[in-house]
Amino acid sequence: MTPPQVHRLDPPAKQGPQEPEEKIIIRGGKPLHGQVRIYGAKNAVLKMMAAALLAKDVTVLKNVPNLTDVHMMAEVIRHLGAKVEIGNNEVSIDARNLTEIEAPYELVSQLRASFVVLGPLLARCREAKVSLPGGCAIGERRIDLHERGLKLLGAEVGIDHGYVYASAEKLVGTRIYLDRPSNGATENIMLAAVLAEGQTIIENAAQDPEIVNLADCVNAMGGKITGAGTYQIVIDGVPLEEMHGAVVDTIPDRLEAGTFLYACMATGGDIVIDGVNAHHLYAVISKINDMGAECSIFAPDTIKIKCTGRLKPADYTTVPYPGFPTDLQAPIMSVLATCDGTSIITETIYENRFMQVGELRRMGADIQLKANAAIIKGVPKLMGAEVKSSDLRAAASLIIAGLGAEGVTEVTGLSHLDRGYDGLEERLRGLGADIWRR
Repeated sequence: MTPPQVHRLDPPAKQGPQEPEEKIIIRGGKPLHGQVRIYGAKNAVLKMMAAALLAKDVTVLKNVPNLTDVHMMAEVIRHLGAKVEIGNNEVSIDARNLTEIEAPYELVSQLRASFVVLGPLLARCREAKVSLPGGCAIGERRIDLHERGLKLLGAEVGIDHGYVYASAEKLVGTRIYLDRPSNGATENIMLAAVLAEGQTIIENAAQDPEIVNLADCVNAMGGKITGAGTYQIVIDGVPLEEMHGAVVDTIPDRLEAGTFLYACMATGGDIVIDGVNAHHLYAVISKINDMGAECSIFAPDTIKIKCTGRLKPADYTTVPYPGFPTDLQAPIMSVLATCDGTSIITETIYENRFMQVGELRRMGADIQLKANAAIIKGVPKLMGAEVKSSDLRAAASLIIAGLGAEGVTEVTGLSHLDRGYDGLEERLRGLGADIWRR
């Protein structure tokens, strides 16, 4: 086993106004070989940073990746009055003295995940004012379930001039059914209910591993949450005085692991992925084997994949966990683009998450869109081209496509990539890819 890769948590360097846009350059066609270790999950870290607002004490999160989203969430929490220190793969949050109840537009608009501060702010301060997250490249982020859940807990909730206002003299536990298993609504309601009187039950809750990590974090801080990872989450409210700081590990990023698996499939070769929770990736691994690659769980924290020959086509439908994740829809499309036959991807989560299609077509992919489905007819190979990413997972998709393409691919729009991948090009280079950033 190789030792964990050491990485520092420093804010990414800002480009000056006259500097040319950074790009990743890939000379494709090189099979990947070797071993790579997975870093902590962005979607878990950001929500646990918000949960730290529930305690008048210091909470430390470990195994934190160096991402722009982490630094942006730190800015949001600092604005609320908490002290945040970042370094050595850790984030330390001292929320003893909150001074603000407002998360303003200029911060929330840069990081829509920061909307999750609404629940803990309401629970801790009994009022909150948080900018609406709005839409983004992949589709609108709806808040109707957040609003309904907080109202059922006893809060008055209103929307005015682009902000959500919530207040309550006290929150009281109740039973809340979600019309759909929304991650954001599950998180906001769960965090608000931690300090509510009595018991709250969330039915049809999101079951993602990141939700479990969040519940474990809150429990380590003195909360009482059971059932996370299942259809029904139960929160028994505790007084604020019982909440305290804790040291919490961040789970491995299953989406990053999926990205490396697909990079191997696009190029051939064989790699070993360490530091992953293989149980989080059953849906992904099953489909990979259906496509003709050899993917196996070598140990609970290790996955091996070997790819030889042209892969078979497959149909994918994005659904909430434990089904196939929408965040891996764009990356798998780059693999399907060169499979031996026709594949169909049906996107059921976001209405506009095929933003990568136009750029993949520039590389020679044969993809047709019909409503919420993409019909992909595999071509023998993709060709390198200049492409630009429109969102985080589209950036990963284009890099995967470039790794398997013939010739040189140049990918711009790297600000999206840096939101969710820590040193991706360096780690791919460690697996033998001819890739660099300039």
